[in-house]
Amino acid sequence: MGLAALLAVGVLVVVESMTRERIAAAEYEAQLQALAAVMPVGSYDNRPLDDAINVVAPGWLGSDKALVVWRARRAGSPVQLVVQSVAPRGYSGPIDLLVGVDDARQVVGVRVTRHQETPGLGDAIEPRRSGWIDRFTGRSLGDPALGRWRVRRDGGDFDQFTGATITPRAVVAAVASTLAFVEAHGPALYAAPAGETLVFDGGPPPLPRP
Repeated sequence: MGLAALLAVGVLVVVESMTRERIAAAEYEAQLQALAAVMPVGSYDNRPLDDAINVVAPGWLGSDKALVVWRARRAGSPVQLVVQSVAPRGYSGPIDLLVGVDDARQVVGVRVTRHQETPGLGDAIEPRRSGWIDRFTGRSLGDPALGRWRVRRDGGDFDQFTGATITPRAVVAAVASTLAFVEAHGPALYAAPAGETLVFDGGPPPLPRP
C-alpha cells in the first residue's frame, strides 16, 4: 500500500511538472504573439520577453504604476523597444497601449490592449474596427513636425473620429509622449539589466502650437 501510494504521488508530480511546463510555454507563445503586431518576428534574435525592464515614468507614460519595456536586439545591438504606455484621458477612462519604437526612433506599431471607449465611436482605435491605429506606423517626432502631433480639429495631422474627438486626441498625445520618452531615455532603457526597475521624473515639454 505504501509503495503504491509513493508511486502514485510520483506520477502526479511528473504529470503536474509536465503540465506546468506546457502551460508556461503556451503563455510565452501567447505573449510573443501579442507583441508581434508591434515587434515583427524575424527582426531580432534575442528573447524579448526575457529581456525586459520595468519603468515608473508617470510624466512620460501616463501612469504612476510600473510599466514594462521589452527590448529587441540583433547580435547584441539595439533593434527596437516595445513600451507599455497609458493615455489617461480617454473619453471613458484610461487607454492602455503598446508602442513599438525602433532604434531610429520611428514607430513600428501601436496597439490598444485595454479601453472602455464607447462602442461604435471611440472603439475605432481597435484594428478590428478601423485602420486608424496603423497611421502611426513609420512616424517619428519629426514626421509630422512636433507641433502637428494633434488631431486635425486641434490643428494637427491625425484624423479624429466622427462624433468622437476625445479618444483619438488622448491616443495621439500618448504616442507622442512615448516617442519623446524613448528619445530622451533610449540609451538607459537598452542598457539596464533585465528585470531592473527604472524611475524617471519629469516629462516631455508641451507641444508647440502648429
